[in-house]
Amino acid sequence: MIHNFNDDISTPDKFVVTLELVPGRESSGRTIDTITGIAREAQADGRITAVSITDNPGGNPALSPDALGHEILNDGMDVIVHFTCRDTNRVGMESRALQLAHMGMKNILALTGDYSGKGFGGAGLPVFDFDSVILTSMLSSLNKRLIRAGHASIFVTGCAVSPFKYTEAEAWIQYKKLERKIEAGASFAITQLGYDIDKYEELLLYNKDKKIEVPVLASLYVLDKRSARPMHAGRIPGVHVTEKLYNKVMQEWEGAGEGMQHAIERTARLGVVLKGIGYKGIHLGGIHDSFATVGKILDRMAAIEHNWLDYLDEFREDEPNRFYLYKQAETAKSVIPGKETIKVKLTDNFHYLFLRTAHELFFDKRAALAPMYKKISNSLDKSNTSWLLKVFLEDPFKKVMLSCKSCGDCGIQHVGFLCPESGCPKHTRNGACGGSNNGFCEVNTDKLCVWVRAYRRMKKHGETDKLTREFVPPRLWELKDTSSWINFHLERDHQKPVKPPARTL
Repeated sequence: MIHNFNDDISTPDKFVVTLELVPGRESSGRTIDTITGIAREAQADGRITAVSITDNPGGNPALSPDALGHEILNDGMDVIVHFTCRDTNRVGMESRALQLAHMGMKNILALTGDYSGKGFGGAGLPVFDFDSVILTSMLSSLNKRLIRAGHASIFVTGCAVSPFKYTEAEAWIQYKKLERKIEAGASFAITQLGYDIDKYEELLLYNKDKKIEVPVLASLYVLDKRSARPMHAGRIPGVHVTEKLYNKVMQEWEGAGEGMQHAIERTARLGVVLKGIGYKGIHLGGIHDSFATVGKILDRMAAIEHNWLDYLDEFREDEPNRFYLYKQAETAKSVIPGKETIKVKLTDNFHYLFLRTAHELFFDKRAALAPMYKKISNSLDKSNTSWLLKVFLEDPFKKVMLSCKSCGDCGIQHVGFLCPESGCPKHTRNGACGGSNNGFCEVNTDKLCVWVRAYRRMKKHGETDKLTREFVPPRLWELKDTSSWINFHLERDHQKPVKPPARTL
């Protein structure tokens, strides 16, 4: 049976199963033969809608998902290509998108991507010209352009979301970023990996609360002792395996031949529970050797799905000090918003209030003195003396207050008056990536995520509604090393007003 992914996720009451494949560092050979063999068996089995192919997971080099995906697509299996922002700039990303369109591969999972790993000669340079929200917007814009040019085949763009965030700031920002991705054009979502059913359900509750209707697939993984170890240690960003679950997995694999049986049973039980609570489908990972394991999981799911409620409590993780966006009301079978006590350092609070006040006084186009600031900026620009302002006033001030990188297209107002360029290794301007752990950055693990810091300081003043409330365009690289103050007042930066499209009669 030949499936079409977009048709299947758009079909009411259709439970979708997709399978994740991970290429290695070979262009051919046994590993590649195994992956293509799994894809062929999945197509023959008939229960798999599509296979997804990762894009250099962990930031380490691997065979391009485009090349492997095209081969699998030609064999009759629909493909979802992972598309990350880590390795190319906007020009390269648009070029790659056009290549995918030319090859007929239209299902895209748009991701910010893991931080760069090691390649030839050492660590690779992280690019992160876009984040996943901007990438989704670019693909949506490209869709419209292709349609105007008369093309029938267009991109179906999906996004990732990580409900497994256990601080209020991380959870809130993840879900707000999901809203931005959908507004940018994402038509489906796939979760990050976890084993906490209350967090899986939290995402569904949020979507219902916000009237988000895109289909969501829940990630599952065939957890063995080899994969449980790095997941438990936090070496795979965004994935959570508790101490309790890790010890249980290690114990299960002590008996000869018993470990995989337990892994298959756990995966099948979680799969039917996720189907029972309302997920559109499952996205299955951890299959490296044979499709036979997938077949056993799906067979087991079919046998036990009518008893899914019996397995619900197995996936409740009773861990202390965890935040849930919703909690069960004590007096009724309903949920209420969760709350977390958040403390903000005095210095952080002062920093926020000072920069917010300065922004309101000098960088608000509605301010009474805004015309005068524009006139001064224009005069400095025409006389080629704007560098004096930058060197003697702007740079010293912003480097001390913000560790400014002199991008010339300032975005601090979008991140609670913290710099997304110096504060985030991935330079995200539309919300945090999914890799933070307990509030700390995926890359600089000894530092709080800049978005967590922004949320905390803004919550103190009841202003979190201003955080990630709108789409932030990509940074304008042509403004590098110029005065962001002058650029703002002369409407050169990303905040310049957008002219409405000309009307056609």
